[in-house]
Amino acid sequence: MEEKEQRLIFNNWIGQYKAMLFKVVRVYAFTENDRDDLFQEIAIQVWHSIPNFRKESAESTWIYRVALNTAMRWTRKERRHHDGRQSMDKIEYLLEENTENIDDRLAWLYREISQLPEIDRSLTLLMLDGYSYKEMAEMTGVSDTNIGVKIHRIKKHLTDKSLKYDHHGV
Repeated sequence: MEEKEQRLIFNNWIGQYKAMLFKVVRVYAFTENDRDDLFQEIAIQVWHSIPNFRKESAESTWIYRVALNTAMRWTRKERRHHDGRQSMDKIEYLLEENTENIDDRLAWLYREISQLPEIDRSLTLLMLDGYSYKEMAEMTGVSDTNIGVKIHRIKKHLTDKSLKYDHHGV
């Protein structure tokens, strides 16, 4: 594949699937700097994956798989890197004015999803984006049946947490 063709595909994919990639980034990275780093890492991996895309699945499925695998690998690497070290990131918000108008319920949902185990985070994102159990299985390597069980447990967990968050649910 020529670099020009790869660049066209890359620009198309990033433009078309940017929102999906940002969702993955937001669930796996919690500071602005980390989100920037993770998005860059995902973009690099998407670039490198283009020659390997054989059109055996939808582009969105392929890109989601690349993004999720990159995010999980990045999380493990970052966890090892930050162990034993206190970061300013935890109090950085005190020094900045919050100018974003984020719906409290959405912020709560992202916070709850971010606290789920890695595979559950991935499944939750895929579920929220409307992927079928079969597509989720292809992307994660978890069986269709196990996906159904996990999704049921995740929904129950989030529903229970939402009732505690707000007596009327989220």
